[in-house]
Amino acid sequence: MRISHWGRFIGGGVRAVAAGALLAGAVSVVAPQTASAAPVCPGAGQAPVLVGRVPGAALEGVAVDGGGRLYTTDLLSGRVFRLDAPGAPAVPVATVPDGGAGALAWASDGSLLVGYGADARVFLGDILRPGAIAKLNTATNVLTPFVSGLSAANGLDVAADGTAYATNDFGTQIGRVFPDGRVEPHWATLPSANGAVLGADDRYLYVSRTFVNPGVSRIPLANPGAPESILDLSGLDNFAAPDGLALDSQGRPVVPADVRGEIWRLDSPGQYCVLASGLPTSSMVVYGQGSGGFSAGRLFRIGFDGAIYEIPGGFDG
Repeated sequence: MRISHWGRFIGGGVRAVAAGALLAGAVSVVAPQTASAAPVCPGAGQAPVLVGRVPGAALEGVAVDGGGRLYTTDLLSGRVFRLDAPGAPAVPVATVPDGGAGALAWASDGSLLVGYGADARVFLGDILRPGAIAKLNTATNVLTPFVSGLSAANGLDVAADGTAYATNDFGTQIGRVFPDGRVEPHWATLPSANGAVLGADDRYLYVSRTFVNPGVSRIPLANPGAPESILDLSGLDNFAAPDGLALDSQGRPVVPADVRGEIWRLDSPGQYCVLASGLPTSSMVVYGQGSGGFSAGRLFRIGFDGAIYEIPGGFDG
């Protein structure tokens, strides 16, 4: 999920790294790894290709359906947009009822989960718990509130059993939401957990860490009290601000480094390379789906600049 909401508002490209000082708590890790500035990934480094734009928006969440249609959220207006194919206009389809719109994820019933409540309250999200999730029927574009009481929904993903997990990069709490609507707001604790994606077998929830001890962790669903760090940043990359991540077909995390303007692939613990550069204020990456539109194997980036780019070096076919 991200650069500081407020950094986006005042400059669109300045990450409020100092916000990390507001957060406290140690992170339990297993065999932490360190890393420094990364090389270009083999076969990558091609220029990003602009494939869409939402003028005036700060794009925060993204998801692609089986037909290759891309959905994205605007942190500023709270609107959800749909793009039917690269180059197509962004069509507003819904607006969240409160605060800014956050992460997106597909529910087990086929609806699109939309995180919301992304405003100044997230700084005290662990106390106020303003985060909420609505369900969007993409056939009718009807948005229905689903659950509330989360620290935030900056990162969001859903397991095969329908259980959803939601993060707050300005807090420490990771919430769990059951299919029947029960909310466990304090399922796990990890300071500044941001983007969230489950591995193919649902053993681990992978999260980027943006402000506090920046890097990438994976949290065992069977033991959420023992998160494992698989990337600890150092040197100048300590200020890179990892954001909303995806996993490729080999289970490798693909992470936008917001401040550095790069898209990284984590090939093994502590080892990462650059898929693309020149993309400051990137908020999230996603792989396409289906045979048309934003199709399977293609990697796309959204950002707080309102732009959507394809990352050719990240093709996963």
